[in-house]
Amino acid sequence: MSDDPQVMDAPQCAPEALEGNTKLPDKKSDFDVKRALFTLLGVALFCIVYFSPDWPAAVDPKGKEFILTHQGKAAIALFLLTVTWWVTEVVPIGVTSIAIGVIQALFLIRDARVAFTDFMAPSVWFIFGSLIIGMVFTKTGLTRRLAYKMLVLVGERTSMIYLGCFVMTSALTLVMAHTAVAATVFPLFLAIHALYSEDDKPTRFGKGLFMGMAFVAGAGSIITLLGAARGAVAIGFFAKLTGKSISFFELSYYMAPVGIVMTLLLWAYFMIYCKPEKKTIPGLRERAKSLYSKLGPITGKEILTVTIVIALIVVLGLRSFFPDELGFLHKSAVILTATVLFFLLKILDIDDLEKIPWNIILLFGGAMSIGFCLWDTKAAEWLAIMWLGMFETAPEFVFIMGIAFFVLVMTNLIMNVAAIAISLPVALVIAPYIGEYGVSHEVILFASLVTAGMPFLLLVGAAPNAIAYASNQFTTKQFFWAGIPASLLLMVVLGVFVWWIWPLMGMPMYLNPPPG
Repeated sequence: MSDDPQVMDAPQCAPEALEGNTKLPDKKSDFDVKRALFTLLGVALFCIVYFSPDWPAAVDPKGKEFILTHQGKAAIALFLLTVTWWVTEVVPIGVTSIAIGVIQALFLIRDARVAFTDFMAPSVWFIFGSLIIGMVFTKTGLTRRLAYKMLVLVGERTSMIYLGCFVMTSALTLVMAHTAVAATVFPLFLAIHALYSEDDKPTRFGKGLFMGMAFVAGAGSIITLLGAARGAVAIGFFAKLTGKSISFFELSYYMAPVGIVMTLLLWAYFMIYCKPEKKTIPGLRERAKSLYSKLGPITGKEILTVTIVIALIVVLGLRSFFPDELGFLHKSAVILTATVLFFLLKILDIDDLEKIPWNIILLFGGAMSIGFCLWDTKAAEWLAIMWLGMFETAPEFVFIMGIAFFVLVMTNLIMNVAAIAISLPVALVIAPYIGEYGVSHEVILFASLVTAGMPFLLLVGAAPNAIAYASNQFTTKQFFWAGIPASLLLMVVLGVFVWWIWPLMGMPMYLNPPPG
């Protein structure tokens, strides 16, 4: 066994092929057995579920039955096929997304017009606009300026570079959407990695840097209503169901400690899971200073780009603070306005359109389609009632963690807002009957929002996951395996907050508190 740390850590993060290995590779067979097996596995799961007898109806605590229709069962079958192909990448992830629409149309799960229209949903266009921002930052040279300045500040230790990048990403989500943050810092991190490695091959540092970016973007986004749309939607939904209102600052009061703790723990996690090959990069600070000086004075296009992006952030921020007055400004329309301006002002040109990672766009189009498919066919609602029904006689703490875990799983598969929308009503109906004192509505809401913000398993769980994937530093399989321990860590942290910290901060755990 080699003592080379690159070899010892290979199962986790190291590249499969190490530089200097002179052994000639075996001649590849035209038939890839592994690819064929996983392809057939996805097809087999689809057929088993699709052709299985009718499944039993789900029953809520009030005795209402929810029948899983043939289309709902077919949606679950398609979901299993999709996840298998996405995780194993037996076909390009964008092609798997196209298959989602094709199968819905061929098997009459949903109307073809509806299934394929989801690929052009506003959220997909928001991803498009976010990627354009990253592209324009790179083209104008702003990313290099920011990267060099940051490296001068954090120094030459790779652990501090990790920490600086993660804290900056998490902090930015306090005032802007985590998707926009990921798109903004992505080219910056590419520039940092270029100073770490002289070639484009994946490194452990690169894997940790970009997967960590996606993870901490989620951790930071739960802290304020500006980090993502899910918070505002869930609070509005909660108020309609319970008649209770949650203020902007009340949400931040309870969520800030969770977001901060998770950001720091994720830094420690990636320092272990994807430990950089180098502890330090000697001479990096001086090199960064030299490279920054060579950039010269800031150009007019850079000033114009910064102005447009700042204006975009301000508008999106005001829209979150004043939803009644500015709610008519759809976030996708706002970010696409910036995209149009970049082309009108000749910051970007037609050739830049060819550089857009359309594979990522298709990935999110497919994610929207399968998510709406589970929603429209009532399959997601059936799954929520079946799952939460198992916790009807469980202790209060177990019930809360069961809801949070369900949202965690579902938010990796469908829109986090939809995951909350299908689980929250069922959970609030069951809550009064749990244990001796019932479960408070607030703890259900906040626990759900925590896990809804941190989908660490699949690229489709959140836009930052897909943006990080564009770095080519990791595969979907590597992302999935890195996400399992991180998700378990999240559940442990949430458990500590639900059981101990939130009650100390004043959040009730019981609907009818015990005497004394």
